Amino acid sequence: MPELPAPDYPPEVRARLEADAREVIARYPGSRSALLPLLHLVQAEEGHVTRTGVRFCAELLDLTTAEVTAVATFYTMYRRKPSGDYQVGVCTNTLCAVMGGDAIFEALREHLRLANGETTEDGKVTLEHIECNAACDFAPVVMVNWEFFDNQTPESAVGLVDDLRAGRPVEPTRGAPLCTFKETARILAGFPDSRPGAVEATGGAGPASLVGLRLAKGEAAPGRVVSPRAAGGAPP
Repeated sequence: MPELPAPDYPPEVRARLEADAREVIARYPGSRSALLPLLHLVQAEEGHVTRTGVRFCAELLDLTTAEVTAVATFYTMYRRKPSGDYQVGVCTNTLCAVMGGDAIFEALREHLRLANGETTEDGKVTLEHIECNAACDFAPVVMVNWEFFDNQTPESAVGLVDDLRAGRPVEPTRGAPLCTFKETARILAGFPDSRPGAVEATGGAGPASLVGLRLAKGEAAPGRVVSPRAAGGAPP
C-alpha cells in the first residue's frame, strides 16, 4: 500500500522550526546547501528524521522529498527510527578493535541485551558500532553523542551505560560536557551551545598524532631513547 503524505508539524512547532530554519538558510549563498544542518534541526525535534521532517526540509529548500531522503539515508548521523537519549558508539575499526573494541561491543551487547542499532526499553541508550573517529591514540574509544570516552575496557563501558541509564553524572574524557542526543543535534544544526563551560572545553590529539602533525609540517621528529647494543653489535 502506498504511504499517505507525511503529516505536518503542529502549527506552533512549525512556526518555531521555520524561524530557526530561515536563520540557517540565510548563512548559505544557495539554499540547498542548508540541507545538512536542517536535517539536524528536525532531528533535534523528534530524535530522528521523520517523514514529517523530510517534508519540512523539502518545502523550505524547494526540493523533492526523494532528494531529501537520499541525503538523510546516506549519512549515518541521521537516525531513521526512534533512538535513545544517548547514542553509545563503540569504535570497531582496526586499531580500536585490536585494542579491545570488539570485546567492549560484545560486553555491552550482552549486558544491554541489544543488537547493533537497538535501543533499551527505557529509551535511554542506543548501542551501535562505529567507524574510526580519529582517536587512535586513545584506543579503544567509546563515543556517547559524539563525545569521547577514551581508553575504555569492557568493565568501564558497562559502568558507563549503567550510569547513563541511572541518570548519574558522566564526564567525557575530553571535550564538552555530555548532553542528550536531541541537544547534540541542535548544536550540530549550527545553534550556539549555551551550557556553561561547553565552548571553552578542549581536548587535543594524543602524542602520536601530534608527532605526525609536526612531521607533516616539515619539523624535525623528536629524539628517541633506544636501548644500547650489546657487545658485538647485536641488539640485547
